[in-house]
Amino acid sequence: MTTISKTEIRITEEILARTGEMLARLNPEQAKDQVLGIVCQNEEWRGRQCINLLAPEALMSPTARRLLSSELSQRAGEGEIGNRWFAGTRYIDELEALCVELAKRLFRCHFADHRMVSGMVSNTVVYFALTQPGDAVMSLPKPAGGHSSNRLDGPAGLRGCRIVDIPFDPYEMTVDVEAFRREAERVRPRLIALGSTLTLFPYPLREMKEIAVELGAHLYLDGAHQLGLIAGGQFQDALGEGADVLTGSTGKTLSGPQGGLILWNDPALTGRLRWAIFPGMAATHQINRVAALAVSLAEMLAFGQAYMAQIVANSQRLAAALHTRGFNVLCAHKGYTQTHQVAVHVAEHGGGYAVAERLAQANIVVNKNLMPDDTPENWDQPSGIRLGTTEVTRLGMKEAEMEQIADFIHRVLVAGVPPQQVAIDVAAFREGFQTVGYCFDA
Repeated sequence: MTTISKTEIRITEEILARTGEMLARLNPEQAKDQVLGIVCQNEEWRGRQCINLLAPEALMSPTARRLLSSELSQRAGEGEIGNRWFAGTRYIDELEALCVELAKRLFRCHFADHRMVSGMVSNTVVYFALTQPGDAVMSLPKPAGGHSSNRLDGPAGLRGCRIVDIPFDPYEMTVDVEAFRREAERVRPRLIALGSTLTLFPYPLREMKEIAVELGAHLYLDGAHQLGLIAGGQFQDALGEGADVLTGSTGKTLSGPQGGLILWNDPALTGRLRWAIFPGMAATHQINRVAALAVSLAEMLAFGQAYMAQIVANSQRLAAALHTRGFNVLCAHKGYTQTHQVAVHVAEHGGGYAVAERLAQANIVVNKNLMPDDTPENWDQPSGIRLGTTEVTRLGMKEAEMEQIADFIHRVLVAGVPPQQVAIDVAAFREGFQTVGYCFDA
């Protein structure tokens, strides 16, 4: 089992020690002021001056943000709708029922649950509901984008499952179906888990479902990154194409508050999933978050198709703009991407970690990312970066702005312009994009 390294622990402890020494010099009110100061500094920099290209992040609408600090933030709602452990929850029942029905309508499914506080918890629910310790699980390897949820260092490992790689074609960036069939027949998995931090194209779900049925396995899609794209009709209809369960993060492309969602159609799964959710993984599950999520779901019903279509168009233009400026963008032979993500090989520019740090100095926020030809051991120093267009799209940027962003990146990484100089231009560029769109507030 993977453990936290001694180096990681040491770095964390050093930071905590410095903070503890600083805190020892402050009284409680000064500590409060320190907290407020940090929050304001981050809001000014990340919220107003940066081009944020982190694929896991999105902006909520002003209404959703206000609901997070509403009176509901002080209330608990343990139990099921209409069957609570506490009295005084009639309005909470109404709110949660509305959230569930909005999710079912948006994703065209029979069952939905919103109570998980993260996408990772949603995936944990799936493992405890659909597997037993010792079961074989097939999931994507990390260099192919496989998320830790479905590997030994996540819920799959914590459940005691045996993990076997799904064969993956790194050139086409998709599952090798024939190799998968052979391996699945050999392994006979209980669960087939498609969960990836790097998803450029849809999966062959129909073909994989046929194989899963033959083997008596469940197929589930961890749609953490794709949930908004699915809702907006810009990605495959996972449940319609055969996935038994669809999970996802509500704070990525779905553009709601941080949390998790589980969606399914088969009533035979309902008892097992809901048992794992409550009382297994969710108790007082942040009712203010439920309110913010309900509004976000309504916004996706109203604006999601246009919003998600622009996200994909922006990703494709950004990828093409980087490619024409000499960058090694994955999958140029098939249009780069069909999602919110763009993957770029940057080994010649110093590798993923160094590039991400240099771009951050220029007010451009990306993340290092494993590329398909990396190994899991390259996790800290991968050869690539991952870019996402969700946040910049909700701020109103379109294809022309993607060209400008590619220019900024080229200036830093190729032309050798000092990042601090580019940061001034990026901040000026961002002044024109401060309003959240694709929402009722707009």
